[in-house]
Amino acid sequence: MTAPLAAALLPLALLAPATSPVSVTEAAFDPATAFVPPTAISYASDLVPYGSHARIVTDRSLPGRTVLTLTVSGLAPDHEFPAHLHTGDCGVDPASSGPHYQNVVDPVQPSTDPAYANEGNELRLALRTDRQGVGSAATAVAWQLRPGEARSLVLHAGTPAGRHAAGDRVACVRLDG
Repeated sequence: MTAPLAAALLPLALLAPATSPVSVTEAAFDPATAFVPPTAISYASDLVPYGSHARIVTDRSLPGRTVLTLTVSGLAPDHEFPAHLHTGDCGVDPASSGPHYQNVVDPVQPSTDPAYANEGNELRLALRTDRQGVGSAATAVAWQLRPGEARSLVLHAGTPAGRHAAGDRVACVRLDG
């Protein structure tokens, strides 16, 4: 790269945002097969209708701590959705979101060992919607996410789930950072 070109590009590099300790992901749920790959995918439109909305705030501003807040609207009313961070990306196959994100990774996957699969080692939320399908849940853990490893937040069917098993993955939101 020549010096004049590099000098011209330097101001553009200065405009790039620094990595923020707080990230926000907002998206409307779409089918996995949408023409443009969606940020938020619904695998069960009876529980997470297309067009319903999610907002996820991940706050890593305090050393040794992560706070995650999930706010939704338009989901199935009066429903409880367990939600977890996962290590894979959202995709057409719900399983593409991979296993639960763990602070200390269980060497045996899928992780069922209570020494690893627990609230202190995984970031878990219990999201409950009201009569209008609106809900919010927040949780904090005493560790920080490893950059780029918590790639999605998955909503599971929960209860009452109708034709779905409680653990079924019914929606996935791709996370940035």
